[in-house]
Amino acid sequence: MDRELNFRLATEQDLDKIVAMIADDPLGSKREKYEQPLPVSYRKAFQAITADPNNELIVACKGNDIVGVQQITYTPYLTYQGGWRATIEGVRTRSSERGKGVGTDLIQWGIQRAKKRGCHLIQLTTDKKRKDALRFYERLGFKATHEGLKMTLY
Repeated sequence: MDRELNFRLATEQDLDKIVAMIADDPLGSKREKYEQPLPVSYRKAFQAITADPNNELIVACKGNDIVGVQQITYTPYLTYQGGWRATIEGVRTRSSERGKGVGTDLIQWGIQRAKKRGCHLIQLTTDKKRKDALRFYERLGFKATHEGLKMTLY
């Protein structure tokens, strides 16, 4: 792991770089709004995430340079005898760093973090249009064991 990378909780000063990464792909460019100043909705979401002890927004850095991001949400369930699970979402690697192991290290760090938090299971979703992402997650040990459903509410 750790190709000169360090991982930390994101700060509000990181928000611009994070939004730039999530907007920098074919799907993100259609649904995100990266402009200056950033829309207030991003700042409000960031504040809600960081105020919740069961949410972590993690950045991967090379020195002071942010090269990746993921959000981890920890959820208690009654199933599995009251077990906790972690959900990884919003994974992005800066386009200039893709294919260099940043995503692998980021996800492996997230798995270790979930174990430290006592989670019995870690889950994630990826858009079916992201064929490379699906193969990437499968190489890391994730299995498509369930059929996921979503409903857009706006």
